[in-house]
Amino acid sequence: MREDLQERLKNLKQEKSMVVSKMSDPEVLKNKEEYEGLVRELKDIDKWLFYLEDLERVEKHIEEDNSMLENEIDEEIINEANADLSKNMDKKEAILKQIDKLIEEESVSEDDRINNIILEVRAGAGGDEASIFAFDLYRMYARYCEKQGWSIVILDSNETTSGGYKEVVAEIKGEGCYRELKYEAGVHRVQRVPVTEKQGRIHTSTATIAILPKVTEKEIEIKDSDLDFDFFKSSGKGGQNVQKVETAVRIKHKPTGIVVTCQVERSQLKNREIAMGVLRSKLWEQEKEKQIGNIEDTRRAQIGSAKRCEKIRTYNFPQDRITDHRLGENFHSIESVMQGNIENILEAMKKLDDPDFVVQE
Repeated sequence: MREDLQERLKNLKQEKSMVVSKMSDPEVLKNKEEYEGLVRELKDIDKWLFYLEDLERVEKHIEEDNSMLENEIDEEIINEANADLSKNMDKKEAILKQIDKLIEEESVSEDDRINNIILEVRAGAGGDEASIFAFDLYRMYARYCEKQGWSIVILDSNETTSGGYKEVVAEIKGEGCYRELKYEAGVHRVQRVPVTEKQGRIHTSTATIAILPKVTEKEIEIKDSDLDFDFFKSSGKGGQNVQKVETAVRIKHKPTGIVVTCQVERSQLKNREIAMGVLRSKLWEQEKEKQIGNIEDTRRAQIGSAKRCEKIRTYNFPQDRITDHRLGENFHSIESVMQGNIENILEAMKKLDDPDFVVQE
């Protein structure tokens, strides 16, 4: 076996032993998120071990076949050894191809391996029309997720009397979801005649989208002393139990001022767990921005303050045109797009992965 593969086999056996040991820890068993992370880690290790241990066995058989051929004089046994050697050589080649695929998978970017994200949609400038647009955007992404076979679950929402959302936070799970949706983050602007407009005038409104990878406790550690908790009665749907008991949770991270809430579950403990997950994602985003440069400048560039002049994309209903201002490209069939048929736009956005691509001013 190649030296690099021998070393990997040795290290993976040690890693598996440590992971299995952690999974039996009573404290880990109480933490669903940490335990599930270890299960995924063990699955990845076992995938490698399956092929590496098989390769080790096959190479041992090949060594035995060659040894027999060097010392055997019986023609019948030599023929059997040659046949067995040929079979094992073919098997070794097939195993090495699988190992090459695993190595290729490892070279995939970090973004491509994130399959669990937080989607935030917030109404910006434009009053009721902005909240209705926020609802439309959420529905657009939700329908796209359904088409992809991804799960999408609302974690928190603030509905308006006009049938829109002041804000909605949802968790999306699905292979490649971050890779596909990461460039949706920013200010989206709509130009159309609102349903509440009696004189037929076109209004301009905005909503902001944030796409945050879901991260584990291992990746972002939060001190209890940095948190303020507030428990209150849910104002959302959920039945009498939700309304009468203080199950909703609001968490403030004192060092950053970030506030997250969750009120979708009947259990205060579950709402707290969900809110902590969202908070970790927000803190992860800030840490990533620090690595890039000044947080405020970076966030202003990505999200802006939701004013009409700050935009990444405009949805112009009267002209049936969607303009992405970073690409400088137009897309049509706007009603179809709002029903979740956004594949063409997402495919075009992949140009931004090219380091030589120049974002339009």
